[in-house]
Amino acid sequence: MRSLMVLVRTGVTSLVLVGLLAGCGGRPKDVLLPVSITAPVPGSTTVDMAVATTRQRSTVPGQMFTGERGRAIDFANIVVSIPPDSIRKKGDVQWPKKLPGNPSTDFVTVKAEDMNLAQARAWFNKRIKATPKRQALVFIHGFNNRFEDAVYRFAQIVHDSDSDVVPILFTWPSRGSVLAYGYDRESNNYSRDALELLLKALADDPNVDEVSILAHSMGNWVTLEALRQMAIRDKRIAPKIKNVMLAAPDVDIDVFRRQMADIGVNGPNVTLFVSQDDRALKVSRRVWGNVERLGQINVAQEPFASELQQDKITVIDLTKLHTDDRLNHAKFAASPEVVQLIGARLAEGQTMTDSKTAFGDKLVAVTTGAAASVGTAAGLIVTAPVAIIDPDTRDTYNSQIKALGNTLSDNADTAGSLLKPSGVAY
Repeated sequence: MRSLMVLVRTGVTSLVLVGLLAGCGGRPKDVLLPVSITAPVPGSTTVDMAVATTRQRSTVPGQMFTGERGRAIDFANIVVSIPPDSIRKKGDVQWPKKLPGNPSTDFVTVKAEDMNLAQARAWFNKRIKATPKRQALVFIHGFNNRFEDAVYRFAQIVHDSDSDVVPILFTWPSRGSVLAYGYDRESNNYSRDALELLLKALADDPNVDEVSILAHSMGNWVTLEALRQMAIRDKRIAPKIKNVMLAAPDVDIDVFRRQMADIGVNGPNVTLFVSQDDRALKVSRRVWGNVERLGQINVAQEPFASELQQDKITVIDLTKLHTDDRLNHAKFAASPEVVQLIGARLAEGQTMTDSKTAFGDKLVAVTTGAAASVGTAAGLIVTAPVAIIDPDTRDTYNSQIKALGNTLSDNADTAGSLLKPSGVAY
């Protein structure tokens, strides 16, 4: 116990030093602050999306929503301008290096407005009536996504897939750091009722002909749970929910079997994107008892091959596909071919997640075993030297240090009370 407390104290000292040395840098914040464009850039396009979220509203202009949990589902309308295809690489998000961003070269926000429920319904009905196949696409992001990460990634997917759909982003409270994995996982559970309500509202709308769902990473958990609840509550999945695409699902394979048993084979068309070289899911597997994660299974091996066929699940194996994603966890979005495949399948009505991960966060992921043993403090200590040189890691530190500092003294007092024999003064 004493050695652990020494480790924690040393770590806190190191972290304070890091905070002093780090300064500012990295990707600009508040990128959702709308940019005024006097004339459209030739070749640029816009993606007009609705947002439904269980995140807490932010008081910071250009941020809109935080990583904390809101008390009820909230709504917004965001329009993102995407630079001409001639100067960008499909599959990538071109983040501005400084603010305001340049619409000729960067993804920029041109509109970001809060909506209440009535306004959200009005926006949606106007858009769906003008969409030829009256099809809505709901995207649920994965672990380690700040609000702006989810917005810009979804805009990229919609644009690169060339999908003629009404885009709806469902974003749950993620703090945007590998160090907050536990918080993010609980936020998934917190958000499943809200996602179920959203899907039911879309399916019940007489103006809607079809609803498709695209989930990435941990977002698959809340998606499958919402669908499972719907199947149990209503004895079926709403018929208008036609396609469910599960990209790199961070879901325990045994839990998935139970979820699919409740959803049933008469539910929507399910497409599973897997990659056996997914490094993020390898770490997740170690954390959660060395049980296979759905997004990393070898679909050619038994019992997986037979089970997937029995459940009528279409499989797309991306193992041999090479992208710029060093974790191999966001291949579905980083590959232009895969994104275009998604768009083509949506357009044909047939069956067939990004997250930014800082270098320092990946280092924490590699040392997950140790971090799980001695708590968040160890993970912060391991990563501290990296944060000096890596701005993406540095961005996640302030909130983590603050949270750790607030709990250290309480934890120490509690531990001391538990260990101290009755009637003995220290």
